[in-house]
Amino acid sequence: MSRIAGCFAALKENNKTALIPFITAGDPQREVTVPLMHTLVEQGADIIELGVPFSDPMADGPVIQRASERALENNMSLGDVLEVVTEFRKTNSATPVVLMGYLNPIEIMGYEAFAAAAQAAGVDGVLTVDIPPEEGNDLINAMRAHELDPIYLLAPTSTEERIRKITSTASGFVYYVSLKGVTGAANLDVDAVSAKLDAIRQTTEMPVGVGFGIKDAATAKAMAAIADAVVVGSAIVQRVEDNAGDTAAIQASVGELIAEIRTAIDAN
Repeated sequence: MSRIAGCFAALKENNKTALIPFITAGDPQREVTVPLMHTLVEQGADIIELGVPFSDPMADGPVIQRASERALENNMSLGDVLEVVTEFRKTNSATPVVLMGYLNPIEIMGYEAFAAAAQAAGVDGVLTVDIPPEEGNDLINAMRAHELDPIYLLAPTSTEERIRKITSTASGFVYYVSLKGVTGAANLDVDAVSAKLDAIRQTTEMPVGVGFGIKDAATAKAMAAIADAVVVGSAIVQRVEDNAGDTAAIQASVGELIAEIRTAIDAN
């Protein structure tokens, strides 16, 4: 059983919803990232989504775009991100790590080389925003050969056929984008999300995580009542930005938010 599958199985046994925070590797400096990952876990994260900085992050809103820019100013490469995971794994062998990013850096490294290096570093899954499964066979095969879960996005506009295609290709969990648009966007419609999750669950027994628009304890609690996982990104990255010159303040501010969200989703 993969680390991701094991994590969700343990949570299900305890009737708990997974908390998946997102941070961008190398934001605001590389040396902040590993300690921040440990803070996320200490405050209740079950899985960490680690953003790979990219110069044209089209699926991301302005908050995460700026995080990518800050990390790229520090010359943070895909290889550096894998080194961060390697360092994290020295003291944490339990918490799954999912890389979220774009195809270009992986193509440059080469699919096989990337998959082998990611497995060696201790990566568990990869969400590549801009390559649909129809075009991703070579990457998917390389990932499967190295025991990496390919994770895909589903959206409010996804048809039944699309849902079937994604769920037949993905493993680990499926990530449902609860809003049309980019990360960090506005208001959630819990009933609409719930209806879509029902439709997704008719095609798969895989856990379904919900992200985009979850910005505080209240929205996380509402989503946790219907989802298997709650993904929080822009709200965390905004706190990193707000405290960018003070590493201790980043840890404190982000840790506080994660603890609040953990408490809220466990109250369901």
